[in-house]
Amino acid sequence: MAPVVGIVANPVSARDIRRVVANATSLQIADRANILLRVLAALHACGVRDVLMMPENGGIRAHVERGMMRARSRGEDIYPALHTVSMPVTGTVADTHHATAEMRRAGVSALVVLGGDGTHRAVAAECGTVPIAGISTGTNNAFPEHREPTITGLATGLAVTGRVPPHIAFSANKRIDVSLVSGATGATVTEMALVDVALVTERYIGARALWRTENFRELYVTFADPEVIGMSAIAGLLEPVGRDESGGLMVRLSPDGDCRKGVTTLHAPIAPGMMARVGITDWRRMPAGVAFVPEVSAGSVALDGERELSFSERDRLSLTLRDDAFRTVNVAAVMRHAGQNRLLTGTPVPVTAAF
Repeated sequence: MAPVVGIVANPVSARDIRRVVANATSLQIADRANILLRVLAALHACGVRDVLMMPENGGIRAHVERGMMRARSRGEDIYPALHTVSMPVTGTVADTHHATAEMRRAGVSALVVLGGDGTHRAVAAECGTVPIAGISTGTNNAFPEHREPTITGLATGLAVTGRVPPHIAFSANKRIDVSLVSGATGATVTEMALVDVALVTERYIGARALWRTENFRELYVTFADPEVIGMSAIAGLLEPVGRDESGGLMVRLSPDGDCRKGVTTLHAPIAPGMMARVGITDWRRMPAGVAFVPEVSAGSVALDGERELSFSERDRLSLTLRDDAFRTVNVAAVMRHAGQNRLLTGTPVPVTAAF
């Protein structure tokens, strides 16, 4: 059966408070549509003829369809057929959850996601074994790697059409599972994070986006990359941990980035153009499969940069990192394989050739 690729394009990513307090720009709807057109053209060049897209009221699809019509009017057959998931649109993250689940059930071979860490987290919660190809269009983009969308589309197309072996085309990814047991009712709430979980002293979730470092107390990350923006940058500037390594890192923070004995002061980029002074009291590796119980007795839990849960002294909170939790398209590996084997020349190198 011919592969079908799913598209999740968040029309409202990159519009939280960090865009106001930091020197960052927002992608307009036309920009997101142009990104998607580049992806679609690359998918079509690899033989993908149908894509299934999440519906939205932001106008991305309308811009995309106009671009496709312009191409057809010039006699160009360069895009796959565009279909939309049949579902109601609420304008909330529920749309991403619903659309991803529907695409998984429809049997898509991969999901191309336009958004930031929060959007990718919502997709990963529902995608099952369907691999994700991420494109960064959010505020904090630690999880989706920064890359020209055309290349992401090419790699996805080569992967889903079987021209690259699965062990090269797809990579395993980590996540942190958060469990909160209510001391009042005994009910358990579970959430997950793809990049980082931050515990802050503020109980009020408010604007959700996390950017005031004086309230930070503990940080847990799946990978620690010194080249990214956000909470994970703090960990990355202390002890880098790769995406492909088992386990992550836990960091304890001190109020106000103070300079008391035993406190390390770190300057970290926690949002685009925003450097913050953070006090570090301790950090250590976070092995996979080991439940961590925080020292913070009350506050709120931020998942991938956004406050989602609040907890009190009566509640029980634990965090566990999971290796091999979901899959992504390994764009770099796919494109390297494509070059080594001349997959896009029409005369591929025989599989027995040595390099």
